[in-house]
Amino acid sequence: MSERAAEIGDAPLVRILAALRDAWVGLAIGLIAIGALFHVEIATAIKTWIDSTAYNHCMLVIPIAGYLIWDRRSSLRGLTAAPVPLAALLAVPLAAGWLAAERLGIMEGRQLVALSLIEVLFLTMLGWRLWRAILGPLLYLYFLVPFGEFLTPKLQDVTAWFIRHGVVILGIPAYIDGFIIEIPEGTFFVAEACAGLRFLIASIAFGVLYALLMYRGWTRRALFIAASIVIPIIANGFRALGIVWLGHVLGSAEAGAADHILYGWIFFSIVILLLTVFGLPFRQDDQAELATASPMTPAQGASRRGLWAGLAVAAAACLGPAVVLGLNVSAVVPAVALGPLDLSPTCVAASPPTAPADGAPGQAIVQRVTCGGTPMNVRIAVFSPRSTAAPINAERRRLTRLPEADDTTETPLSDEGGDATRGWRLVRANQPAFIAAAAMWIDGEPTLPGMTMRLRMARTSLVGTAYAPVLVTITPVVDWGNVDMRRKRNLEAQIAALVREHPEIGDRVRTFARAAVR
Repeated sequence: MSERAAEIGDAPLVRILAALRDAWVGLAIGLIAIGALFHVEIATAIKTWIDSTAYNHCMLVIPIAGYLIWDRRSSLRGLTAAPVPLAALLAVPLAAGWLAAERLGIMEGRQLVALSLIEVLFLTMLGWRLWRAILGPLLYLYFLVPFGEFLTPKLQDVTAWFIRHGVVILGIPAYIDGFIIEIPEGTFFVAEACAGLRFLIASIAFGVLYALLMYRGWTRRALFIAASIVIPIIANGFRALGIVWLGHVLGSAEAGAADHILYGWIFFSIVILLLTVFGLPFRQDDQAELATASPMTPAQGASRRGLWAGLAVAAAACLGPAVVLGLNVSAVVPAVALGPLDLSPTCVAASPPTAPADGAPGQAIVQRVTCGGTPMNVRIAVFSPRSTAAPINAERRRLTRLPEADDTTETPLSDEGGDATRGWRLVRANQPAFIAAAAMWIDGEPTLPGMTMRLRMARTSLVGTAYAPVLVTITPVVDWGNVDMRRKRNLEAQIAALVREHPEIGDRVRTFARAAVR
């Protein structure tokens, strides 16, 4: 072999590719199978990356993981793939976990399991030594999952806590009711966008990357990652307090809150810069990753084991979707004759009920009524008796939340109506303004969104029920661009009156739900 050929053969990329020669076929089989089986999870994640500013960074995760592997090229010297077919058994409990997440209607859980199956595939195909050598980059792939939105209410609580105590320390007179902060200069609201989730998610992703690049010991890495979690939460509290203080100083809450999202990103950038500077004195990037002490010799028959290992992981990954396919065969959309609700004398029918033209799931009708001079759409949708929570929650969110609206909140409808308003929630949004009311009947009873509802629907999807799930929404038909605060309050009162004065809505809904099962 010539000197030039030896030099090329010793190149890091060539060595890495050579190490995978006994695994690439099985890897390809497993990745194609997982991609096909969980294409819904993948497509949903990509859509979230594009639509949500909290997860735009996810598009960089795969290139970053690739760079991290390249950065560890010296530690990969002498390693080769040693497929471990028995490790494919780890995919079996993951398949069960995916099935549970699918029945509960938790997309993030399904995505986490799908990515965990990829991790098991890498372990199975690469073997323990090579897998451990690139463990950090492989674990970084978990940032592909848009996970963490459930933390928003808790982060809102933390932010409101900072403001509540901060205004006392600063001597700013304030009245605080939940997430609403009123000072003499105006009113502030700790909205979902102000909770700091996007800052926190981006900070954790940066913190893990920084720790993997700059430190070699797991203790330093863990401490820096912990700091990248705690510091942004505290910093966001001070940021929100600063906005309230600025409104107080400027004499206008609107002036203090102007461009607060832009200022928030500038503030976050400064926090990340300071976090980076404080981490520099402890850096260890001048120390190379430890090279493998004992090179590996490719085992005889490794290619054949790799092929079987890839097929084994693909087969185990099929278990959950196969069970769901069988369950969905019996989850037919009910054929039920839906009729209009009698809402007189509170409201007058404006037109006969019609089927929605927006591709709604299940069977649905839209009834246009006029209440107090305001036209409203009353929509009734009946789902399969064996439906999970996912489709009904998705439809509820689609009908009651505008994708472009900020500051969306949900509150129970007035308790003055007793059982008539039980289960009803009023959804409000600003910029643009929007109001809608929604209620769900699960197993014949008014049920609020949450884990209890998901567990109940998971059970009924498996064993059946005497009542099909039903979703009812009430939406005023107005020019939302010209709705002021007073008009919004009037609309809320009209919706509350409609529900409160017609407790028979629940009985009528249960009739539809019962008929759908028959």
